[in-house]
Amino acid sequence: MKRRRNLFLYVCVLAVQTAAASFLFWVIFPLFRRMILWLGEPQEISPVVDAEILLGALLLNCAYFARYRWIEVRSPFRSALVGHLVQFASRISFFFGGTLFSALFFRHLPELDRLPSLEEALPRVALILWVLFALFCYSLELDRLGKAIEEGCVTVD
Repeated sequence: MKRRRNLFLYVCVLAVQTAAASFLFWVIFPLFRRMILWLGEPQEISPVVDAEILLGALLLNCAYFARYRWIEVRSPFRSALVGHLVQFASRISFFFGGTLFSALFFRHLPELDRLPSLEEALPRVALILWVLFALFCYSLELDRLGKAIEEGCVTVD
């Protein structure tokens, strides 16, 4: 009974993490596209979008750390192929974060005519780093699941 409860909780928390990561991609992609199309032009982001990004990252981090603290990762079955596919999805999920970071810091910022002030830039940089960290945690979660499936482990933390 305890194992079934753990599996149910794990599936629920993983679904929340996946929904939050998908939501972040859905909200951030149009901003990313605008930034690439208009290099060097400051991009205005509405407070609603800022709040959506903040809440998406918060939900993703909360679900990840709740799982990390209280729910074991249990392998539902053993399969090297499925384990590899889940680990591949883990890496793919973080490509977007790496691309966003690279485009922003290595391509967009050098083109700006005027850099934002410290009080303008600091909250933006903190939000970007937090989103990157949330996506990193999600990729770790998928990686743990993939390894558990690949190796047929009872638990991986």
